[in-house]
Amino acid sequence: MTIKESIRSIPGWPIEGVIFRDITTLMQDPNAYHAACDQFYERYKGKNIEKVVGIDARGFVFGAVLAYQLGVGFVPVRKKGKLPWKTIEESYALEYGEAEVEIHEDAIEKGEKVVIIDDLIATGGTIEAAINLVKRLGGDIVECGFIVELPELGGRSKTGDTPIYAMCEFEGD
Repeated sequence: MTIKESIRSIPGWPIEGVIFRDITTLMQDPNAYHAACDQFYERYKGKNIEKVVGIDARGFVFGAVLAYQLGVGFVPVRKKGKLPWKTIEESYALEYGEAEVEIHEDAIEKGEKVVIIDDLIATGGTIEAAINLVKRLGGDIVECGFIVELPELGGRSKTGDTPIYAMCEFEGD
């Protein structure tokens, strides 16, 4: 089974008209999960990454493993109000709502090479907010990595000149 085949599609969730791409089935399959984690590692192992930034919450599942494999620190970007220290925040729009994310103000040092990891890029609001946070702290973003891209929702357009990598994509099927 491929990484893409291990992802469950759920029509009409969380609202009618949305097809939710559920990666919990990928994470439950040891072969698919191992393959996805290894694919990230192989992509980033020679890029002198100094920090891995994972986006709340599914980006933690892959980002923390990647940080461990690379032997570098892991930085969480969390939903507002979840981090215990001084933070900076960024607002963004989702395809079905609005939210804010935060990062500790001392999480990344100026010039550190960073990769940002999340499970999925759709409309691009979450990754745009994470990119803005990392740049505000002075991080040098090497790339943003995802398991899934939904290209028809145009998320790449919100990432500016930051490179994007996705293991697989789903069209509107």
